Amino acid sequence: MSAARRPVSILIAALGGQGGGVLTEWIVAAATHAGLPVQATSIPGVAQRTGATTYYLEIYPEALPPGSPEPVFSLYPMPGDVDVIMASELLEAGRAIEMDYASPDRTTLIASTHRLFAIAEKTALGNGIFPRERVEEAARALSRRLIACDALAVARAAGSEVNAVLMGALAASGALPLSPSDFEAAIREGGVAVERNLAGFKAGMEVAADAAAPESAPARSWAETKVERAQALGARGAAFLAVMAQIEGEFPAALHATLGEAAARLIDYQGTGYAARFLGRVRLVSAGDAESRLTERFARRLAVWMSYEDAIRVADLKTRRSRFERIRRDYGAANGRVLVVTDYLKPDLDEIYGILPAAIGGPIARWAEKRWPDGRPTITQHVKTTAVLGYARVWALGRLRWLRPSSLRAQREFALMDRWQQAVIDAAALDYDLACEVADTATVVRGYGEVRRRLSGAFTRFLDEILAPAVARDRAAGKGYARARDIVSETREKLLADEKGIESALFEAARS
Repeated sequence: MSAARRPVSILIAALGGQGGGVLTEWIVAAATHAGLPVQATSIPGVAQRTGATTYYLEIYPEALPPGSPEPVFSLYPMPGDVDVIMASELLEAGRAIEMDYASPDRTTLIASTHRLFAIAEKTALGNGIFPRERVEEAARALSRRLIACDALAVARAAGSEVNAVLMGALAASGALPLSPSDFEAAIREGGVAVERNLAGFKAGMEVAADAAAPESAPARSWAETKVERAQALGARGAAFLAVMAQIEGEFPAALHATLGEAAARLIDYQGTGYAARFLGRVRLVSAGDAESRLTERFARRLAVWMSYEDAIRVADLKTRRSRFERIRRDYGAANGRVLVVTDYLKPDLDEIYGILPAAIGGPIARWAEKRWPDGRPTITQHVKTTAVLGYARVWALGRLRWLRPSSLRAQREFALMDRWQQAVIDAAALDYDLACEVADTATVVRGYGEVRRRLSGAFTRFLDEILAPAVARDRAAGKGYARARDIVSETREKLLADEKGIESALFEAARS
C-alpha cells in the first residue's frame, strides 16, 4: 500500500426515516463493485429530529494487489478531516459544520436545502425556526465545494427518495473514485424499488451541475397550489373550488393565497360552512383595509385559531390512510409486512369533557375546576391504531365533528376569539399599525391542556390589563399610539418567550 495514499472519508448526516442507512449500504456496495476496500460505521441517534443519526465511511482509492495488507480505517470522523459531507436536510448540514467536520481546504458538502423542523423549533412559543441564511453562509465559507439543491422536491418529481437523489449528486461531484455505473449497480443489487431509485439517482446527477449554491425550489403559483389543495380534499374539493371562486371575486389578489390556504384548512377541519364562517369574520376586518396588510395578518391568525386541535382533530389525523402510508414508507415497511403503530395519548379532563355540548360539559368543567384548580388529571392511554379495536376506537372519536360547533371547547375558544376580533376592529379605527400588532397577539394562544389554559388566561389579562390601559393613555395624551404599539409588541414577545411571563409583562406595561 502506497504511503501517499489515504482513504477518502464520507460523513452522512441524516434524519430518521430518510434512508441514511440505505444510502450508506449503496455507497459500500458501489465501492465493493469497483473492487475498492471500504468500511462503514454508524452512530444511530433518536429519530424524528430529536438527535443526530450519522454514518461514516472510508474508501481506499485504489484496488489492492493480492496479498497486500489491508488499509487501516478509522471508525469515527475527525474534525477538519472529512472529504465529503452529505446532509439529507439543511439543518443537518449545519449540525455537521458546527461540529467542525467541514474544511474549506478539502470538504465537498452535498446538502438538501429543504427543511424539516427540529423539535426545539416546533416547541418554541414564538418563531423558533433557525435562520437558514446562517447555515447557507457557513456552508459556503467552510467547504471547498458546495453542491446544494432541494433534494426533497427533486425526489418527489422523480417519484423517488431523498437518499437516491443525494447519491446522484455524489456521483456527479467526482469526489469519490467511483463511476456512475458503480452506483447504479449498487441500486440494482439492493433490489428495493430499483426503477424509482434509479430515477432519483439520475435526477440527482442532473441537478448537481446546477446546484452550485443553495437555492429554494421555484416558487409555485397559487393556481397550481389551488389544484393540489382541491385534490387533497377529495370529495370536498369541488366545495373548496366554489369557495375559492367566491374569494377571488370578492377579495384582492394579494389575499387569495392566504384565504385559499385558510379555506382548505378549515374545510378539511370542519366543513364548507365553517370556512364561510371564517370569511364572514374576515369581511368585518377587511372593510376599508386598502393595504390588505391587516386583513392578511388577521386571516392567517384566525384560520390557525379556528382549527384548534381538540381530541376530535387529533383522532381524525391519527386514523387517516395517508398517515399509515407515510409511516410505512418512512420505515421501509413493504406491502404485506406487518406494521404495528402504538399511539401514546395523554389527554387531561378538560380535553375530554371539552368535546361535549356546553350544556353537559359546563357543569362538569365547573366541578373539575373547583376540585383541581391548579391543573386537571390526565388519562394515559396506549392505543394500537393498527389493531381493529384500537383503530375503531380512535376512528369513531374522529367522526364526532358534528359535536364540535356546540361543544364547551368551541364556546370558550370563540368567546376569546370574539374579544380579540373586536380589539382588532377597535384598534383599526384608531391606528392601523396598532391594529396589526393586536392581530399578531393571537399567536400567544396555542398549545394543549394546561399550557393552553395558562396562555388563554394570560391573553385575557393582556386585553383587559395591558391593551385597554395603553390605548387609553395614548388617547388621552393625544400624540398618537406609538407607545401602545410598542407595549403590545413587547408583551407579545414576552409571552412567546415565556408562557408564564404575564406578570412581568403586566409590570413592565404598568411602568411604561
